[in-house]
Amino acid sequence: MPLNILVTNDDGIHAPGLRKLAQELQEIGTVTVVAPSQERSASAQSLTLRQPIYCEQVAEREFAVEGTPADAMILAFNKLLDHRPDIVISGINPGGNLGENVYYSGTIGAAMEGAINRIPAVAVSVAFRGKHFDFSPAARFTRTLIPVVLQEGLPKGVILNVNVPQPWNGAVKFTRQSSKITRNLLQAGTDPRGRHYYWLHEQELTQGIEEGTDHAAIRDGAISITPLVLDHTHTTSLNHLSHWAKILEGVSSPQN
Repeated sequence: MPLNILVTNDDGIHAPGLRKLAQELQEIGTVTVVAPSQERSASAQSLTLRQPIYCEQVAEREFAVEGTPADAMILAFNKLLDHRPDIVISGINPGGNLGENVYYSGTIGAAMEGAINRIPAVAVSVAFRGKHFDFSPAARFTRTLIPVVLQEGLPKGVILNVNVPQPWNGAVKFTRQSSKITRNLLQAGTDPRGRHYYWLHEQELTQGIEEGTDHAAIRDGAISITPLVLDHTHTTSLNHLSHWAKILEGVSSPQN
């Protein structure tokens, strides 16, 4: 059976990272691209609910969706594909998805939709802050990674968040998600009509990087692979806090 690979991203269907990835993966399977028609970065797993989601086939096995990355995946799984994909690859994102960025990332959000549908999923990013991204190493690494994922399998509800440094020294590390080591910056301004606005961006700090984390691997020139879980339940707290139910029932019961 030929390998069926579903490729998506949050930067738009014509983004160079996605084009390089799709080209590389055609060497190992049948690639279908379902991605937003334009950039939808930092959209996480947001959905379009108050307007229709338009979709256009732009090439053979390629579909542009006027919506979020999660919208694109939902259309792919429920309407566009005539087969269940063997794996979902989201990327290649220009810029790392490290630490707290995983909560906002549309690249991660699209991969999470794969996990929701019980399909192995990998998010791939190039961790670089310059202007000239080289997506080739990340694309080749993804091509190498896919057979390993399919042969070894992933736990239920787990995706892989892959960050490839530029340049890459050849090392690969499995890492924890790091704590926040960036500073949110808001650049204020005023438009011609006198309305105030703010540009949101971040400043990465070079201190406070914990060893064994995604940021530490990138700092050392190694690829970071972080397993992320779909289920956000903190079981320890669930057990620890369960006795609160009796307290709360007594305070807020209808009789009171």
